[in-house]
Amino acid sequence: MKKIAAVVVAVVLVVALGSLAFAAESKMGTIKSVDAKKHTVVFCPEGTTTDMTLKAGKDVDLSKVKAGDKVEASIMKNTLTGVKAAPAAAPAEAPKPAPRAPVGC
Repeated sequence: MKKIAAVVVAVVLVVALGSLAFAAESKMGTIKSVDAKKHTVVFCPEGTTTDMTLKAGKDVDLSKVKAGDKVEASIMKNTLTGVKAAPAAAPAEAPKPAPRAPVGC
């Protein structure tokens, strides 16, 4: 019975760890170029200067993105699995005027 339980635990661990390996990673960045014929995108993640050439997945509509777009890209093993417009940055709040001393005697 202990051997069966050990085998079941091992199988569950392998399946759980395997599913983590296929999880898509989400990155914010800029589309540098789109090649509709090759179904590829050159993407530069925020905070880096390194461009990534990604093959677009079958479900990705490249007609909705163009060079210069700020996007949130879902990436799995050098494959673009999803892309959406990056959320707009909140406008900077105007500085408040410094408090003034009361006027009078």
